[in-house]
Amino acid sequence: MDVRAPVEFENGSFPAAFNLPLLSNDERHRIGITYKNEGQDAAIKLGHKLVSGDIKLQRLKSWSAFAKEHPNGYLFCFRGGMRSHIVQEWMKEEGINYPLVKGGYKAMRRFLIEKLDHLVATKNFIVISGRTGIGKTQVIQDLQNSIDLEGLARHRGSSFGQRLTPQPCQIDFENALAIRLMKVSNNSESPIFFEDEGHIVGKCALPLSLLAGLRSWPVVMLEETLEKRISNVQKDYVTNMLTEYNGAYGQSGFKELAAFLRNSLHRIRKRLGGVQYEKISSLMNTALSGQELTGDDSLHRLWIEELLVKYYDPMYEYQFSQKEGRVLFKGGHREVLEWCRQYVVR
Repeated sequence: MDVRAPVEFENGSFPAAFNLPLLSNDERHRIGITYKNEGQDAAIKLGHKLVSGDIKLQRLKSWSAFAKEHPNGYLFCFRGGMRSHIVQEWMKEEGINYPLVKGGYKAMRRFLIEKLDHLVATKNFIVISGRTGIGKTQVIQDLQNSIDLEGLARHRGSSFGQRLTPQPCQIDFENALAIRLMKVSNNSESPIFFEDEGHIVGKCALPLSLLAGLRSWPVVMLEETLEKRISNVQKDYVTNMLTEYNGAYGQSGFKELAAFLRNSLHRIRKRLGGVQYEKISSLMNTALSGQELTGDDSLHRLWIEELLVKYYDPMYEYQFSQKEGRVLFKGGHREVLEWCRQYVVR
């Protein structure tokens, strides 16, 4: 139970935390000004005045309900100081003995950062790599001893990777990643599989220790035909996304998806170059127009192929040249899964 103010919670907390604050944002702000101008005693006095009567009773009711629903939980504030002790004491007066986290949020955050760096340095890892659209994420999801960075970041990692669900803030991403890594590491001493990623997934930056690992750990290379890759991209970014957009926007779903695809392409126009951008943009617009009129989405394959062959594949060729000496195995989806599962039980 995170008893910090909502603005603190929004800036980062922990995956299993619920925000039931002692102070609202406005109350925290007013107390902070009083502390600065008049000192601690005046700030404490104001705090008790602001959180009293019905307001105090309502917050006590929320804390009590949380304690009843989560009898094995803990409460915390930023440093495990005054706010958490006040909440604990008020709950105790109601007959509820609820533990607090010593050192609060700051101590837990420091523990997770140190734990992540330690595990990255001491455990065994294998990177699943391959060209764009080849199905790396699906392999990660099919392996039990794996960590889905794109899932944690709620982003597919590419220029077209933004999801309808907002991404977590950086701190939430790092905390969730550390906790996931601790859980997977605790299961066995088998290698842990990561998908090959760049330094950021959307707006979520990878911890430097993990990024260094992805650039040095052994690699399993996923291979697939261009036709299959085009089908994968079309399914993920057109067919399935249209279903998501229709669910979110109703009759405006197609219009919103079309705008998303056009904007995503526009963001990489400088890297594509003017001529290539105009060609792919024209193919995309033709596909969208045809789909809107007839429901047929097959023309999307043309711009997807052009984008894969002329933009993503050249980048992959360079990246592959940097990791070729680390490759342990190459194969299709089924072969890679079988190899990884056999490797885990060696």
